[in-house]
Amino acid sequence: MPTVSRTLHVTTAPEVVVPYLADFAHAEAWDPGTESCVRVGSGPVEVGASWHNTSKIAGVSTDLVYTLEELTGSRLVLVGRNDTATSTETIEVTPNGSGSTVVYTNELDFHGAAKLASPIAKVVFEKIGNDLVEQLTGVLDGLGG
Repeated sequence: MPTVSRTLHVTTAPEVVVPYLADFAHAEAWDPGTESCVRVGSGPVEVGASWHNTSKIAGVSTDLVYTLEELTGSRLVLVGRNDTATSTETIEVTPNGSGSTVVYTNELDFHGAAKLASPIAKVVFEKIGNDLVEQLTGVLDGLGG
């Protein structure tokens, strides 16, 4: 199971960062692979909310439905599922001076024959993780706050 984890430091406080990241529609702005991310249904962003996400990674488009499975003042867990994979994105946010330290971890679990792609996926996801640090840091710093 490929796992990628990155730590970044941003100038925006946790009370702004956590709600922003909990609304996974914002992934279009901060996730390098996301092409679109649309809320399924309506209502408040809370545990149980879901989004239809289309990502393009290494030239291949894939669709997952992500569900917000955990949300606290310092941690959120989003789980995306389709027939071939489960993607678990865990984001922990802690105060760091007037800003935040964000630890982003993505665990990708392939199902069935797709498991053969795990070694290749690890290399691809490491590069995406590096790109994510730059993109996510810029977006979160831009929230001001």
